[in-house]
Amino acid sequence: MNLDLTGVCVTMLMYVIFLLIGWYASKKVKKGSASEMLVAGRSMPLIMATMTMTATWVDGGYILGTGESTFTSIPLALQGGVGFGLSLILGGVFFASVMHKRGYTTFIDPFEERFGKKWAAVLSIPAILGELFWSAELMVAIGATFGVILNIDLTTAIIVSAAIVTLYTMIGGLWAVAYTDAFQLILIPIGLIIAIPFVLHFTGNDLSTTWTNYKSLKGEAANVLPPVQVNSFWNLQGITSWWDTSIMLILGGIPWNCYFQRVFSSKTPSIARNQSILAGLLTILMTIPPLILGIVAVVYWKGNLSEPALAIPLLLQNLVPRWVALLGLIAIVGAVTSSFSSSILSAGSMFSWNWYLRLIAPNSPKRNIGKIIRISILSLGTAAVLIALKVQSVQKLWYFTSDLVFVLLFPQLVVALFDKKANIYGSIVAFVVSLFLRAAGGETLFDFPALINYPEWWPVRSIAALSGLILLPLVSRLIKQKKTTS
Repeated sequence: MNLDLTGVCVTMLMYVIFLLIGWYASKKVKKGSASEMLVAGRSMPLIMATMTMTATWVDGGYILGTGESTFTSIPLALQGGVGFGLSLILGGVFFASVMHKRGYTTFIDPFEERFGKKWAAVLSIPAILGELFWSAELMVAIGATFGVILNIDLTTAIIVSAAIVTLYTMIGGLWAVAYTDAFQLILIPIGLIIAIPFVLHFTGNDLSTTWTNYKSLKGEAANVLPPVQVNSFWNLQGITSWWDTSIMLILGGIPWNCYFQRVFSSKTPSIARNQSILAGLLTILMTIPPLILGIVAVVYWKGNLSEPALAIPLLLQNLVPRWVALLGLIAIVGAVTSSFSSSILSAGSMFSWNWYLRLIAPNSPKRNIGKIIRISILSLGTAAVLIALKVQSVQKLWYFTSDLVFVLLFPQLVVALFDKKANIYGSIVAFVVSLFLRAAGGETLFDFPALINYPEWWPVRSIAALSGLILLPLVSRLIKQKKTTS
């Protein structure tokens, strides 16, 4: 294997810069308190909050997945970036200021307030698993990118990258993550946009010609608007599946602690709302560079590439000068590491705050809180690395867990936050029914057969989530009325 020593040196220099930024940011964590570590002392200004929010959502899967999906269709390529962006906008409009005003530390806190500590801890399990599998999927993405561009083996790339990011996250908590996020967010568009003129040289020298060639290759799949009617490319099952997934991305992108961690870190409720909306717009805008690179990849390889997920790294390896390829690598690495740090901090926050400090050791001395949070971050970061190294279908595991986060937690969050009559009985019934309806559709990842023969066009996720949204307030009122009359 011909190791790219120049590329390795550039990457290590970038990691050193990450550590220095994390060390500088750690100076803001003077007492090591939960507020400082987990929500930046609730003092983050608008620009910094917006940048760290955007960097968290624009991850390696966002960039590589957008490029990969152009091999199928434009609506599929836009689905992730636009869906995530709309999720942030809706979160800002309906949830951010309300959650901030109530002074929560994690997004599990409203469940604890409404349903009790023990059931809230149960509800945190899919949320923690979602963050854990997301972290692992990000490490696989960075390992694959290093393998293509630098010829570094997967194990080395994952371990080194995870160690650096985990270290600065442990040192400075959310402040360290936010400062490095801001730096990494600047790298992402620079690294990708610079590559565009070079790759266009191989597909017609300009974007217009490349787009024309793409349309001739993909036909109806090149239509920009989402599918709304059956035609030769979209059948009924494909249309409902696309919209079902889109709803999952938009609404299911809200009940994540890594999102609300940034909401809670803002100085005021209005900043929390505004930074979420601005980050949503930036997230949508950031779809453009990887989308263009994906279109170029389709035209260059005439729609035939054995590994479309590596389309952008392969473009950087084959079609641009070395210095441009390294800038592109830095952009992808920046996207991955920013999201990895956010994810392990988020998972560590929920475990340390809602499990250890609430259930396991509620009388733990304040001086130990910082240590507990750091141990949680280290433990969950290590777990993510082990999963990335051992499990072959990490991306599918993360996708399935994201599915469950939407189905199980979005209804719980909406009702717990906005319905004062919601109680634990309604929560348990809604949780169990939603889980059953989703599981009854089967899951190929675990070779789990379908228990109910849903029609092929049936939007399983959306129906399961809607059922929970209806049942939770309904059962809460029925059980409360029965207890009162008896």
